[in-house]
Amino acid sequence: MKKSYAVILAAGSGTRMGGDIAKQYRMLGEKPVLYYSIRTFEESPIHGIVLVVAENMRDYVRKEIVEKYNFSKVMAVIAGGNERYKSVYKGLEVLSDEGLVLVHDGARPFLDSTLIERVLKKMETEQACIPAVTLKDTVKRALDGYIQETIPREELYAVQTPQAFDLGVLKHSYKEYFKFMDGLEQKKEYNSLANRAITDDAMLVEAMLGTRVAVVEGDYRNIKLTTPEDWTIAEAFWKTMS
Repeated sequence: MKKSYAVILAAGSGTRMGGDIAKQYRMLGEKPVLYYSIRTFEESPIHGIVLVVAENMRDYVRKEIVEKYNFSKVMAVIAGGNERYKSVYKGLEVLSDEGLVLVHDGARPFLDSTLIERVLKKMETEQACIPAVTLKDTVKRALDGYIQETIPREELYAVQTPQAFDLGVLKHSYKEYFKFMDGLEQKKEYNSLANRAITDDAMLVEAMLGTRVAVVEGDYRNIKLTTPEDWTIAEAFWKTMS
């Protein structure tokens, strides 16, 4: 099997959650949120973990999480960028072009080992793979306060992490994106991709290389902590774990 690595993103400030402490460092039970996803990867078949954190949190993460809990697979704790996609690329720079990479949000503490196994299994035959769950609610498109259409939810998925890629493919897509953006800056031209936030890495491999992205079954418990309401759910989930 190809060597596989995890890049865990924990550099965000988490302003929508509120409070003085970024969500990935808040205590969930007796441990910080970031601890849980690191532990799951530590116990998985992957070969190494790269943590991407805010510059001012590097020492804390090294001492109070990595060293304190003896996470032996953590290869590096590096400072991230000011946007998500820049943090991902900084994490990729630590790794070679060979093997697989699983990019995960550090604010998803309920990652399950079986989800990692499903993703890795799919990557035996694919170059890109993302976990996703089907939507439970009816979805509508609205404009100026009025419904325009009802969208068939059978065709829609809520995407999760970890998203898995061939390392060479993901690195290449980022390099192509940076060249693309540099060209737009020089020409003073913009299009829909240039004006959109890069919210996940599958967007880049699709847009820049035309790579087909496979989907595997996600996990409804694999929530991302974003708002105070999510924290209430997380505490309920945690009680079932402890």
